[in-house]
Amino acid sequence: MGIFTKTAEYLKDRLSKTRDKINSSLSSVLSLGRNIDEALLDKLEETLISDDIGVETTDRLITELREAFRSKQIATTDDVIPFLKEHIKSYWPHHDRQLRLAETGPTVILVAGVNGSGKTTSIAKLSFILSRNNKKVIVAACDTFRAAAVEQLSIWAERIGVQIVKHRTGSDPAAVAFDACEAAMARGADFLILDTAGRLHTQKDLMRELTKIRDVVARKIGSMPNEVLLVLDATTGQNAIIQAKMFTEAIDVTGIFLTKLDGTARGGIVIAIKDHLDIPVKFVGLGERPEDIAEFTPETFVEALFN
Repeated sequence: MGIFTKTAEYLKDRLSKTRDKINSSLSSVLSLGRNIDEALLDKLEETLISDDIGVETTDRLITELREAFRSKQIATTDDVIPFLKEHIKSYWPHHDRQLRLAETGPTVILVAGVNGSGKTTSIAKLSFILSRNNKKVIVAACDTFRAAAVEQLSIWAERIGVQIVKHRTGSDPAAVAFDACEAAMARGADFLILDTAGRLHTQKDLMRELTKIRDVVARKIGSMPNEVLLVLDATTGQNAIIQAKMFTEAIDVTGIFLTKLDGTARGGIVIAIKDHLDIPVKFVGLGERPEDIAEFTPETFVEALFN
């Protein structure tokens, strides 16, 4: 949308932990000017997997490297990093990262994720950026199960200056969603963002409740939510992929909001998510402040990961 733009230097600074880990591990394999051979490619494969880039993605990269080496497109270790950067960037088409907007009425964003993933903070960041760009935002406190969840979102809503629709703790989440849809249409909101219970992906009853909220939106607004964003904690590494697979079974996840990317050395998980799930990472959380959100851009991300 052009309103989440962060500079390359900002991203480079916030991804320093991941970059330091990747560069440290790669430098131990890629001695400057060394000729490429099969032993080096095998060692490089182990290194990329250990950096959370994922088995499937790594296998594809190594296959492409091996083909390029055998066809003499590359010859020494000096060629490897530029090759990796170019090919990793090519894995993401541009169009699938754009925020889906409603043609008429409010754009509805349903936000899901497990407890502790940073879901409520991510909603606040998204709401903050949208409202600072003259968009009228309403948030809905559909997480009525967790103690203090409604209060937490209420505090954020007041802090960033957006409206909130809420019921008492323990209320029916679908009823909150219904009232929020009515409010969004009556008040001419540009965006309606629904917080949902930080449900564990193993709790089938809670997953069914999430589906119920989605269906209420579809009936009241006249269409499914424009976006279903799944908030994943980057620090959990490969476990984030397991969570995403389970959520996708219950709802049609349209995008990933990857949080805590600044506080982990496991940023390679962004690449693995694309290969495992084919669900685009749309936003990344890069700090604790409301403005610490960036629209995911592969070119900038990859450049920030590799020196």
